Amino acid sequence: MKKKYSVLVPLLCLFTVKAAYCQQSPVTNVGTVTAVKIDQQKVTIKTTNAFAEVDVYTPSVIRVRIDKQPLKADFSYAVVGQPLSPKVQINETDDEVDIVTDSLKAIIHKKPFAVVFYTTDGKLINEDEQGLTTTWVEQAVTTYKKMQDDEHFIGLGEKTGNLDRKGNGYTNWNSDVYGYSISQDPLYSTIPFYIGIHHQLNYGIFLDNTYQSDFNFGASNNRFSSFGARGGEMNYYFIYHKKVADIIASYTWLTGRMPMPPIWALGYQQNRYSYYPADEVMRIAHTLREKRIPADGITLDIHYMDKYQLFTWNKGRFPDPAGMNAELNKLGFKTTVIVDPGIKVEKGAAAYESGLKDDVYIKYPDGQYYTGQVWPGWCNFTDFTNPKGREWWRKQVKFFAESGVSGIWNDMNEFSTWGQKAPDNVLFNYDGHLTSMLQAHNVYGLQMARSSYEGAVEHFKERPFVLSRSGYAGLQRYSALWTGDNRAEDDHMLQGVRLLNSLGVSGVAFTGMDIGGFTGNPTTNLYIRWMELGAFIPYYRNHTALNSKAAEPWTFGEDALDIVRNYISLRYQMLPYIYSTFYNATQNGMPVMRSLAIDYTFDPKVMDVAYQNQFEFGDAFMIAPFESTKDYGKVYFPKGTWYELYTGAKEEGGTAKTIDLNINKLPVYVKGGSIIPMQSLIQSTAEQPTDTLTVHIYNGDTANSLVYYEDDGKSFNYQKGDFYKRTISLNPQNNSITFNAAEGSYKSHFRFIKVMLHGFDQTAAVKLNGSPLKLEQSSFSFLGAAANTDPQGSAYQAESNPVKCITITNDQGKIQLNY
Repeated sequence: MKKKYSVLVPLLCLFTVKAAYCQQSPVTNVGTVTAVKIDQQKVTIKTTNAFAEVDVYTPSVIRVRIDKQPLKADFSYAVVGQPLSPKVQINETDDEVDIVTDSLKAIIHKKPFAVVFYTTDGKLINEDEQGLTTTWVEQAVTTYKKMQDDEHFIGLGEKTGNLDRKGNGYTNWNSDVYGYSISQDPLYSTIPFYIGIHHQLNYGIFLDNTYQSDFNFGASNNRFSSFGARGGEMNYYFIYHKKVADIIASYTWLTGRMPMPPIWALGYQQNRYSYYPADEVMRIAHTLREKRIPADGITLDIHYMDKYQLFTWNKGRFPDPAGMNAELNKLGFKTTVIVDPGIKVEKGAAAYESGLKDDVYIKYPDGQYYTGQVWPGWCNFTDFTNPKGREWWRKQVKFFAESGVSGIWNDMNEFSTWGQKAPDNVLFNYDGHLTSMLQAHNVYGLQMARSSYEGAVEHFKERPFVLSRSGYAGLQRYSALWTGDNRAEDDHMLQGVRLLNSLGVSGVAFTGMDIGGFTGNPTTNLYIRWMELGAFIPYYRNHTALNSKAAEPWTFGEDALDIVRNYISLRYQMLPYIYSTFYNATQNGMPVMRSLAIDYTFDPKVMDVAYQNQFEFGDAFMIAPFESTKDYGKVYFPKGTWYELYTGAKEEGGTAKTIDLNINKLPVYVKGGSIIPMQSLIQSTAEQPTDTLTVHIYNGDTANSLVYYEDDGKSFNYQKGDFYKRTISLNPQNNSITFNAAEGSYKSHFRFIKVMLHGFDQTAAVKLNGSPLKLEQSSFSFLGAAANTDPQGSAYQAESNPVKCITITNDQGKIQLNY
């Protein structure tokens, strides 16, 4: 008896301690399902510790909401897509609830609550990690997903590091990070959306929660990937499609797509911190024209303001801003000005007093306005989450319209203050859902960009250009985004490529970085390489800081100028292709600058760090950027046929090749089957090209098409059908090229189409709508236009690419070519 008793006591103690430990655990699990309600396409659930909803939005999009408290009324700054009415079957058993659509199947396990997603034929796409599922640690909520074998992750917006996020963790808290390192996290914006890839499957997850959020893709563990937030509910959208492009389309259906930009914003933009006074601005403009450097925009940084006060001009430096902008317009330039959110506390100042009168500034809980120090000194900050704050800002934008400004550049809108420690207890209206800095911080930049865009639409009367440094998911509806204060270093140039590719995967099609680097001074070769690369970046802006050397194209010598001018000129020749690619982004969310992982998702080479900087520019081009110091580089060619841009030399897909690197020439290749509309060289988009549209068509093994798009490039009339759109198709199976009948009421500028046939070496004859057509030989140089118009000649002898061609009239009806 003594022996049994001595064993029993420790066991009782062990059970008692274990029970006490469980009761005192700081981690709360979601628990088991205790009640289920099925209502058409939504399942409402109560568990032992939480409340949940699983809602089918489309056959491919399912939303999951979980909270420890009863779920509140729905509200989102990001999501604009509303649930459709798809065909859904929902069945409940003792152990699970099954949700089946035409595209996927979701199983909700009851013991404990966990969600698993399958294809309709039973392949596992994604599942909650057993034993962890969704949990809370105090107010922070996290959902844990089982990491599948060989799973890879892309996206998450503006994040440094490799294309493949596997093995890393990230935090979303919009931050001002001047001269950031290439591994720094977080940066300026928050887009909590990523795509998982494994076993020939891919899916997307969008966590719509504006608190600080954290993502873990196997960092410091080999068990799970996870996503969560420091407050609020677990609220995520699961997206499944067979193709990454379709996942992006569904994500941008949820969060919105960009409107058509003004065409001038797609041209070259010259910027510096700062151009002043007005005479210096005009000198820059005239020099660009005199040196035949095509350009459309000049950007003014904070020194245009009177003592950095918003909605003012420094009258000493800019005595007649409207007159200056009118003169710039005559030269074919549009002006973009910087705006910061801080309104200087200055009695008698018009903007400050107006904000006080309308009570639009954010406050402490005791009702006193929050004051933070920025460029003007101590400032109050507009509450852009308050409808009346946004209305007030929209009214202020009229100031810029009256000055002849065409673009608004939103800066410091993380928001940033000296010290970078805005207090947590500052209150925001949050559209009637009063909240603190903890929830409002990450959407502040988005709402500022929204206010600037809506004000510009109201007062500019034409399509505005809006640029932002900070933002949240959905920012593409209002603004382009650039990657902030980078550095003039090779690794920053390449990191910038990955940042823009990641933003593209994450729904933001209009993106850019400071070409040449913001801080520091690039070498001549780095500047040249970066400017070459800029021709294939959506937002092409050269920008440098106050304490650095001048970085206009002519400041690095005549040889550098010739090379840079060639690539800026190529950009302007490509504008019909670029504009059509932007139109595509407005329709399906596809980025202009694309990671190879979009089109070649399951090719392991595209995730290889050796090739991760390669990207596509629209459907046609593949660019292979390298450090400016390298003499050789290795390029990977995905499946298909590829053509070297300058010579037309063929490369077979599925191979890698070491190439010589020449600072005169950026490695650019064209995908077989591509269709590239181009125009004659112009010096700005205010100038009309010739009346012949040149369409380059590259022979390939598979059918392909391009939606060619035109409108007036400046008004909103395209929304009323005033556009010109036609599909151009290549079908190698029946040896045909088809120009479909045009749609829309807009009349194309081009009267003729010159079709350039690349790789059609065996083609001896062409028929137009069944009638024989003369096939001619033509020689075309992609880098020759600038040299041909430059009276001083060119330091670079452009390579000629002889091809067969035909010229036809641009009839409105269908055009059929057979070769």
